[in-house]
Amino acid sequence: MSPLDPPGPGAPVPGPGSGAGTAAAGQSPAGQIPVGQTPAGQIPVGQDPAGQIPAGQDPHGFFAPGGSGDDPGGPPGPGDDTPARKRRWPRVLAAVGVFLLLIVVGTAGLVWQRQSAYNGNIERVPSAMPTGKNRPGPNVAGTQNWLLVGSDSRAEVGTTGAGARVWKQGGQRSDTIMLLHLPADRSKAYVISFPRDSWVQIPGYGPQKINAAFSYGGPPLLIETVESLTGIRIDHFGAIDFNGFKSMTDALGGVEVNIEKSVYDPARKVHWPAGRQTLDGEKALLFVRQRYNLANGDFDRIKRQQAFLRALAKKASDGGTVSNPLKLNRFLSALTKSISVDDSVSGGDLRKLALSMRGVRPGDVEFMTAPHKGSAQRAKQSVVLLDKAKATALFEAVKTAEVAQYVEKYGGTNRVGTVS
Repeated sequence: MSPLDPPGPGAPVPGPGSGAGTAAAGQSPAGQIPVGQTPAGQIPVGQDPAGQIPAGQDPHGFFAPGGSGDDPGGPPGPGDDTPARKRRWPRVLAAVGVFLLLIVVGTAGLVWQRQSAYNGNIERVPSAMPTGKNRPGPNVAGTQNWLLVGSDSRAEVGTTGAGARVWKQGGQRSDTIMLLHLPADRSKAYVISFPRDSWVQIPGYGPQKINAAFSYGGPPLLIETVESLTGIRIDHFGAIDFNGFKSMTDALGGVEVNIEKSVYDPARKVHWPAGRQTLDGEKALLFVRQRYNLANGDFDRIKRQQAFLRALAKKASDGGTVSNPLKLNRFLSALTKSISVDDSVSGGDLRKLALSMRGVRPGDVEFMTAPHKGSAQRAKQSVVLLDKAKATALFEAVKTAEVAQYVEKYGGTNRVGTVS
């Protein structure tokens, strides 16, 4: 939840010590939660909330019938001694960092002239990838899967980008979680968003909201959680921060979105008229943050995030940007100063990937949401329950590099040209 978001109905009120730091993957936060147990008031591993899971459903209710609540998914915690910086945007769109880097880098000769400078701007996250023996096997040759996140910072510190740490114990939650799947032929790109309140099994902590994994154990535990849920091996990790997002938008002269009906955001007292809107960095921030007064709450906010991603990609790759060296340089400088990737990604890797994606255009990107059955209650928490059959089919399609066939058969892509 953004610091600006009022608490939703039924959201638990933090008690004393709720700001305590949380532990790395496989450990307990601040020595208070033994491995294999959950924080006080939540569901013990392997048990169901009394009277809440109907008979005939799977034991933990990860995939069951039931949009998304407002209560947070993981315990907040104190900051560390990282130098203070401006607050990062809680709803950052992590896919911009990697996705647009690859598209734009493949379209402009200027990038090659300044590739060393751009690569030097990108922060590498040490030990971001899990090292356990139970990870899924390799993906189909030539494909790649990136886990892309935006974090909800709980302190005035940098979380991504040059000179910052992408995660600190208990200090943030991954409110934006996206799986970027790149087919071997690079004819398409698929972005699958996971609702932040998805009720899943977090290794070592039992049933929890998916965004709690980032708070408990940072990138490795979040990746391990997604791999356990999907059976898909994650190749790389990426994240982006607020200041860079704002400067990227403004460097492009704003981006355009289309709103279906006039809507008021009571949380930020903003009225959005119906029709096409040109958003600068500040307005874009408000646009993708809103969930109150949207018909489907957090699910509509996911579509807003995806609509903005497409708009930013379109503007970044159009002729007015790539033919203007100064404008393109401002955009790429802001982008690369704001993103973090796992430390296995070299400059050469990014160049190769950019070249492989030089034919991909914004219209070639398909946006999806992990199949779900809406919301339900778990131990007084409003959570999102994934649809087991449909989600399993989608994840299997990613593993076997048959997402195009899945879409043709089942549909499931989000229409983001016009959003709520």
